[in-house]
Amino acid sequence: MEHPTTLNDLSARKQSIARHFAKANDYDQHAHIQQHICQYLLTQIAHQHQDSVLEVGAGTGQMTQLLAANLQSKRWIINELCVQQAKNLQSILPMAQLRIGDAETIDLENNHSLIVSANAVQWFDEPLRFISQSSARLQAGGQLLFSTFTPDNFLQIKALTGQGLAYPSVAAWRSALNDAKLEQIQLSTQRFDIPFARPYDVLKHMKMTGVSTNQTQRRSTAGNQDTAPFVWTKARLQQFEQAYWQQFSGQDKEGQPCVYLTYEVLIIDAYRS
Repeated sequence: MEHPTTLNDLSARKQSIARHFAKANDYDQHAHIQQHICQYLLTQIAHQHQDSVLEVGAGTGQMTQLLAANLQSKRWIINELCVQQAKNLQSILPMAQLRIGDAETIDLENNHSLIVSANAVQWFDEPLRFISQSSARLQAGGQLLFSTFTPDNFLQIKALTGQGLAYPSVAAWRSALNDAKLEQIQLSTQRFDIPFARPYDVLKHMKMTGVSTNQTQRRSTAGNQDTAPFVWTKARLQQFEQAYWQQFSGQDKEGQPCVYLTYEVLIIDAYRS
């Protein structure tokens, strides 16, 4: 394993991300949509036998476990931001080289036959740059396969609080893929409207999966960090709950009142010529 990156080596924004995900101890119990995405990505991998696999942003190892169980590779490199996940990831793939640190800045080597990332790229400072970085790291014929989210992800939270990540549009992703001269480009979206009994349960779900509305992670459309913190007060929480019921309520499968939280996933699949 590469020498772990300490929090002090990361930008303030990445330190915040690392701390929140380090505290998401029950992530796998709540990240059902993320697990579904990992399962779908697995079905899109072109070859079971690989020369070199790079996984970016492995997290708790949801995707890593699927890769370990279903692929064979001569070389494995697993990247993750949080050093707290190192022991777990190494246990899943003992033969892998772990690269703990910021995937946007550390050396993740080249000549990979597969680069895969599940539910991580949206946390990058410059998500679109992941395309050109990955293209340079792929061998000829290599596959780039990853999931991220569209601007409609968590649309309820953005509408009610003004907080959230600045997700690039599908058109922006396609332009970046074309600029990198990747081929066999496929972009597809999947939308999930998840019911919750109360707006408070939505906030709890987001916290359990490493996302918090009071993180200093919002970026403007220009890509700059917005450092103004979002602080919950009793009055703000009450207003949030009332507005959520008014604007985003419905009935679940049992006919019970509920509110919805939208996940809109973008799957990107492309190859280097």
